[in-house]
Amino acid sequence: MRAAPDAPRSRAVLIGALAVLALTAVPRAATAAPAHDPGPGPTSFVRAALGVETANHAPPAPAWAGPRGALRPLTELSARRLRTADLVAAAKWGSGQPIDDPERERQVLAAVARQTDEVGGDPVATVAVFRDQIEANKLVQRALHRRWRAAPDQAPAERPDLTRVRAEINRINGGLVRAIAASGPARTAWLCPVALLPEAARAHRDQALDGPHGVALARALRSVCAPPPTALAGRWPRSPVAP
Repeated sequence: MRAAPDAPRSRAVLIGALAVLALTAVPRAATAAPAHDPGPGPTSFVRAALGVETANHAPPAPAWAGPRGALRPLTELSARRLRTADLVAAAKWGSGQPIDDPERERQVLAAVARQTDEVGGDPVATVAVFRDQIEANKLVQRALHRRWRAAPDQAPAERPDLTRVRAEINRINGGLVRAIAASGPARTAWLCPVALLPEAARAHRDQALDGPHGVALARALRSVCAPPPTALAGRWPRSPVAP
């Protein structure tokens, strides 16, 4: 008889692989400043991050079937959501506002649970993914604040409107809720970790994430691959879909 896969160990292996990818991959756009950015400067990251405001919808999943196609919108939106962490960090910098905001987190989790019910998804799975998304966002914020304390000349000279930034995050959240609901079979397939890794690498590259953001992306995707319901009863059917 075949032994049941060790889901926590598989998830740990996936996280490790994503972290290594984040630390070693060099995004295609990482060596060149964006066309609209005049060059390095204290606020260049703010101007770049503002680009997420036109990217709040998930890209369409590829027409071909398989977990990778189903997971692509989820990984892409997760990477886009991480880019907003730069704006949140800048909005809070020097304002006295703490990075941890339990009340805001409760509001976000309650909102995505309601939205999941509306689209017929799994609220438990969705909330688990969003907890990771929130923690990943805070990882980036903390990294930026440490950088700015160590090098004040790199700190932002402008403070984005946090209300406006959060409205953008809420729009991305809506897309993520739909992407999570639509990817249920892929997320519970045995091959989910195998399919998720290259899609995370694609999102890492397409969004030109640096090392800290890449590590945070691994954190954001930690709960994406969930064991299928039958696994909880000790039955692990072979996944019928290949990546």
